[in-house]
Amino acid sequence: MINRILDFSMKNRWLILVIYAAFAAWGYWALLHTPIDAIPDLSENQVIVFTEWQGRSPQEVEDQITYPLTVNLQGLPHVDVYKRQPYAESRGVEE
Repeated sequence: MINRILDFSMKNRWLILVIYAAFAAWGYWALLHTPIDAIPDLSENQVIVFTEWQGRSPQEVEDQITYPLTVNLQGLPHVDVYKRQPYAESRGVEE
C-alpha cells in the first residue's frame, strides 16, 4: 500500500506539488481570516473563599471557620501568595 502511494507520488511529482501548494495557500488564507477575539489570561490562578455563618458574630465566624480554613490552606503545595482579609459581615480567604 505504501509502495503504491510512493510510486504514484514519484510519477506525478507536479500533481503532488500543486496539491501541496493549494493546501499551503488555503492554510495561509485561513490564518489571515480566522477571527481571534479572546485574550488569554496569563495571571496566576486565584481562589477566593468567602465564609458566612448566619446568626453568628464576625468573631465567631473568624474563630470557627475562617481561621481553621486558613491554617489548612497554608499547607497546600504550589501556593505562592496567601492573604486573609476580614470583611464587614463575612470573612474571606484569598489564595
